[in-house]
Amino acid sequence: MRACFRQYSFVMPAWRCVAAALSLIMVVLPVAGQASDDQDPAARHSTTSRKKTSGSKARGASSANAKSPGATKTSASRSTSGRHKPASRGRRATKAERMARTAHMRKTFVASTELRPMAQQLAMMRTPEAYAGVTTYAHKHTGEAAAAAYLALGHAYLLDKRYADAEAALRQARQAGEDLADFADFLNAQASHAAGDDAAAEALLHGFLDRYPDSIFDDQVPELEANVLLALNNASGALKVLQAAAGLAAEDRSAYQLALGQAQFALGQKDIAERVFKKLLLDHPLSSEAQQARARLTQMGVEGTLTAQELSSLGDAYYKGGRYADAAEQYRALMRMPELSERDHNTFAVSVAACDWKLKRLTPAMVQGLADTDDDNGARRLYLLMELARDRDDIVDQQRIVDLMESRFGRSQWLAEALFSSGNMYLLKRDYSHAVQYYKYLADQFPDSKNAAAAHWRAGWLSYRQRLYPDAASLFEDQIRLYPRATETVAALYWRARLYELVDHKPALAAANYRAILRTYQHFFYAQMSRERLAQLGDTQTTTASQVDRIQPLPLPKLVDTFPEDSPHLAKARLLANAGLNEYIAEEIAADPDSESWSALAEAQIYASYGETFRAMRSLKRALPYAASAPIASIPLAYWRILFPEPYWETIKAESAKNNLDPYFVASLIRQESEFNPSVVSYANAWGLMQLLPSVGKQMAREEGMTHFQTFQLLDPEVNIRLGTRYLRQMLDHLGNVPEYALAAYNAGESRVVDWQSAGPYQGMDEFVESIPFTQTRDYVQAILRNVETYKAIDAFAKEQGMETGSKGQ
Repeated sequence: MRACFRQYSFVMPAWRCVAAALSLIMVVLPVAGQASDDQDPAARHSTTSRKKTSGSKARGASSANAKSPGATKTSASRSTSGRHKPASRGRRATKAERMARTAHMRKTFVASTELRPMAQQLAMMRTPEAYAGVTTYAHKHTGEAAAAAYLALGHAYLLDKRYADAEAALRQARQAGEDLADFADFLNAQASHAAGDDAAAEALLHGFLDRYPDSIFDDQVPELEANVLLALNNASGALKVLQAAAGLAAEDRSAYQLALGQAQFALGQKDIAERVFKKLLLDHPLSSEAQQARARLTQMGVEGTLTAQELSSLGDAYYKGGRYADAAEQYRALMRMPELSERDHNTFAVSVAACDWKLKRLTPAMVQGLADTDDDNGARRLYLLMELARDRDDIVDQQRIVDLMESRFGRSQWLAEALFSSGNMYLLKRDYSHAVQYYKYLADQFPDSKNAAAAHWRAGWLSYRQRLYPDAASLFEDQIRLYPRATETVAALYWRARLYELVDHKPALAAANYRAILRTYQHFFYAQMSRERLAQLGDTQTTTASQVDRIQPLPLPKLVDTFPEDSPHLAKARLLANAGLNEYIAEEIAADPDSESWSALAEAQIYASYGETFRAMRSLKRALPYAASAPIASIPLAYWRILFPEPYWETIKAESAKNNLDPYFVASLIRQESEFNPSVVSYANAWGLMQLLPSVGKQMAREEGMTHFQTFQLLDPEVNIRLGTRYLRQMLDHLGNVPEYALAAYNAGESRVVDWQSAGPYQGMDEFVESIPFTQTRDYVQAILRNVETYKAIDAFAKEQGMETGSKGQ
C-alpha cells in the first residue's frame, strides 16, 4: 500500500527465517506497486574467442570487472535485452556432440535436484546453517552432483571473501565433474587472484579459451589473466594476452581497457597508456574502472592535459547519471581552469547551480549571484529561479519569471522545461485554465521537445475537464495525428470517442475509435473501457475514419514455448539454478546463438522453478514490453502464465470468498503491489504480498482473533492474504464499494481519494480515474483493473484450448 512513496528495500527467503534475514539481507528491488505493463506497442585470445560486430555491443561489454572477486552481477544487470551474441571463430560442435553434452547435463540436473533449495538458500543467506546443509550434501554425493554442490560452496565463499575456502571448494568441484568446469576454473581463478595466489590463478586461466570455447566467461578471461600476469610482474605477457583479444568482444569492456592501460604503463609505454586511460575515462565515465583510470592519470601527472571539452563531457555524464555531487565537483574544477572564456565560466557556474538544485541545497541568492546573460546560460538561470519560486509556492514570481523567459528566450529548451513544470504546478493546484495555457504554449512552440506529447495531451484532457468540449476535441484529434505512437495517444483516442458519443452524437465515429483501441491496445485499461462502451452502443456500424484506421498493431516477434533438444547452454542454465548461481542464468541462455525466440521463457521458467515467481515475471516483462498490446492467442500460454501467475490460488480464493471479493481482483492487486514476492518489505515498511503496514497487520490480526501476532508473520503468504483481504474489504466498505476508489486509497491513502472526489463532479468512473493527479496512482488503478480482465481472458483461453487453468496452487 502507498506504493508511490516507497522503494523496496530487502528480500527475505522465508518468513520463518525473518529473524536471521533482517540482519543479513538488504537487496534493493524496484517498486512493483508503481509498475505498469501498459506500454506503447512501439516500445520495443585464442582462435575460439568471440568476434566483435560493429554497430552492436557484444555480450558483457559493460563495466563488469572480472578481476574483482565476488563482484557478481544480478540477473537484472545481466539482462539479455538487446544483447548481441558474438559468433565463435572456432568450429561449432556438431549436433551429435551438442546432444551428448546436453544429455549429460540433463542427467546431472536430475541427480542434483535435491541440492537446489539448499543452494538457493546459501546463495541468498550464507548463514552457517546454509553452508552446513550444502557441505553435507557435497560429502554424501559423488560425481556431477557433488561438483554442483562444491561449486555452490565456492561461489558463496567467494561472495563472502573467504578466498582460501573458495579455492578449496572450487578445486573439489573441478575434480568431481565436467559439466560446470568452466565456472569452477574461472571462479577459482578469481578467488586465487584475490588471495594473492596469482601463480595458481594463471595456471587456471592459461588455455582457458581453448578448453572452454563457448564459455560465457571467454570475454572476461583476457582482462583477468592480464591482471594476474601484472601481479606476477609479467607485463609483457599481460599485453600479449590482451592484444590477442583485440578486435573481439572483450575489447569493448571497461575492465579490459583498464588492464590494457595498466600493462602499457608497466612496460613504460606512458604515452600509449595515457591515451588508453583517457579513452576509458571518456567512454565509460560512470564505471568503477573509469575512476581507477583517472587516478592513474593523476598519478602520471597528466590529468591536467584533459581538455575543457573532455572534462565538461565528464561532468555532463555524471549529471545525466544522477551523480550530482560528482558533477558539481567536476564543474567547479572546470571553473578554476586558466584562460577559460567568460561564456564557458558562466556555463559551468550555472551547471553547478543545477546540481545544487537537484541536491536540494540551492537558494535564490545563489542563483541571483550568477551572471544574467542573454544566452543559454541566462535561460537556464531563469529556469532555476522559476523552479525555486515553484518550490516555495510563489505564484507571482513563477509567472513573472516565465513571462520574462518568453520575452528573452523564446526558443530555449529551458523555456520548454519551465512551461511544463508550470503546467504541472497548476494541474496539482486544480487551476486547470492556467495549466492548459502553459501546456498548450509548450506543445505549440516546441512540438518536437521531449514533453510535447504529454503537454499536448494534458491540455486536451484539462480542456475536457473544464467542459470546453470543442477545444478538447480539436486537441485530441491533433494528438492522434501528431503523436500516433506516444504513450498518451490511447487516452486521446478514448476520450475523443466519448465526445463523439456525448457531444457530437456520432456513435459510428465513436465506435471506430473504440475498435482502434481494441485492435492496437488489447490489454490496456482503455481497451476494457472501450469494450464496455461498445456494448452500450450495441450494433452500431463503424464508419470509415482514416485517421484512426491508420493506427494498427505492430507485428509481434516469433515466440515459441518449446526448447531445442541440443542446447547445452540451456541445460547448463538449468543446472546453474541447482547450484544457486542465479546471476549467470540469463547470460548462459543467451550464449546459445539460436535462443532468440525462446530465451525469455526459458529464463523465466528457471526462476519460477525454484519459487521466484516475481523474478520470473520481471524477466518476461522486460523481454515482452509489448504484451499489453498483444492478443492472448498470439503469445503461447506459457508466457501468459508467468506474466500473470496464480500462486497461492487456493488461499486467495478462500479468503476472497470470506470477504466477498473477486479472487482475480485480489490476485491483480498482489501482482501490482509485490509481483507475488511474499518476502518483500518496502522502504515505507510495508510487508509481504499485499504490502501491509505493521500497524494495519496488527489491527487486522486483532479483528481476525489472531493472538500473539508479530510483524514478521506478514511474510507468511497465508497470513498476509488473510489480513490483506480483510483490509481491502474494509477499504471498499469505507468508499461505497467502488473498486476504483478503493484501489486509489490503497495506493495513495484514503484522505487523498476524498480530496479527489471533491474535485468533481465526474460524468463516469472513467473520468475520475483519468483525473487522478498522481501519475503513479492513476497508472496503478488502471493496471489493476486491466489485470483483472487479463487474468480472466487467459483462463478463458486456456479453457477453450482444453488446457489447465493455471498454476493454481500453493
